[in-house]
Amino acid sequence: MGIQITPSILNADFANLGAEVARIPGADWVHVDVMDNHFVPNLTFGPTMVEALARSSQRPIDVHLMITDADRLAAEYVEAGAESVTFHVEAAAAPVRLAREIRKQGARASMALKPATPIEPYEDLLAELDMVLIMTVEPGFGGQSFLDLCLPKIRTARALMDKHGLSENDAFSFIQKTAMRERSTMKSIAQQVIDGGLHP
Repeated sequence: MGIQITPSILNADFANLGAEVARIPGADWVHVDVMDNHFVPNLTFGPTMVEALARSSQRPIDVHLMITDADRLAAEYVEAGAESVTFHVEAAAAPVRLAREIRKQGARASMALKPATPIEPYEDLLAELDMVLIMTVEPGFGGQSFLDLCLPKIRTARALMDKHGLSENDAFSFIQKTAMRERSTMKSIAQQVIDGGLHP
């Protein structure tokens, strides 16, 4: 699987969401940041909005659940039309069961990690996933500066995937896009690719 572009609609004009999504014809997915004002101090979308977006968009929906009760609510987002559901491992009571339930419903299962959360304790969970979202900002708000201290974690994630042969099975790491328009950020990530720590 090559590099895929998954822009977030967090800063879109919600009154004209269909038109906003139409402005990204080159996107592979539409990224929907779901926040519950508990796990993160912000409140955004629910399953009803995801369902409406799935009906109006020709692009698959990638839902990022920044919520405390993903074990119970993730299924609702798959039913609403999400083709990929990401839960935060910090908030999941039973991450293996949750990942399997998401996959059983026909969606991709993904695990997200906050910047300070190491990936090594979840090595055995990687085989249950289709994607790992390594956050390079704190969850909850858009427009934050890129935290380059997360780059070594990306390298570690890739090494663990290679170790278990997951890179050959379309498992891949995903960098949270924030402040990526900054030249220094793009240069830093490009260097990680050159050094062999990051692959598409």
